Amino acid sequence: MTDAEFRNLPVLIAPKTPEEAESQSRLVETGFWQKLRRLAARLPFAEDLLAAWYASRDPATPRSVKLGLTAALAYFILPFDAVPDWIAALGYGDDLAVLMAAMKLAAGSIKDAHRTAARAMLERLRRG
Repeated sequence: MTDAEFRNLPVLIAPKTPEEAESQSRLVETGFWQKLRRLAARLPFAEDLLAAWYASRDPATPRSVKLGLTAALAYFILPFDAVPDWIAALGYGDDLAVLMAAMKLAAGSIKDAHRTAARAMLERLRRG
């Protein structure tokens, strides 16, 4: 993800300062697994969320990509967003759109190893 692409992420998710980026990172660290465990069985893009998680934690992933992926993961966790998550059939559509935009920009940084780890973790989460 180039700096220009990162700056073009939706305002709702793009951190404007290092402090906002750190705040998003802390939010993802504390809320991601809790929300994903609750939704893994019925969320069609759970594997993509996990691949983004693993890529955002990989030391080899460029910093700008990490920021973009973390921002998208934070958007997934936040209790408020463009379309409330409790609205049937639509609620996670905006979350998916934000995640897909970030993943498209980060495509070269999301490796097969991230996807393999995501599939394995998702299988474990779905088994309980």
